[in-house]
Amino acid sequence: MAGRPPPDLSDPAQLVAYRKELRGVARWSRYSGVGLAMIGAVLLVLRSRHVIAVHVLVPILIIVAAIVLMSVAILKRSVHHARRMRGG
Repeated sequence: MAGRPPPDLSDPAQLVAYRKELRGVARWSRYSGVGLAMIGAVLLVLRSRHVIAVHVLVPILIIVAAIVLMSVAILKRSVHHARRMRGG
């Protein structure tokens, strides 16, 4: 990325390419965060309906981990975007 000029976002072709580039940044963190949030929500619902016997903190901790992963992904994308707009 060093030395690359910032993308011209007024050009439709460069805008599409830049959006594709941004989608690739922190992909693992984003998908893992969404997956963990879904697992935590399902566990919470199953626990509330007495389908499974799980301590109340387990689904909450899973959802907290999902929030942390998503926050890391947002931070990584923001840093990447700032660097690219500076020309890095």
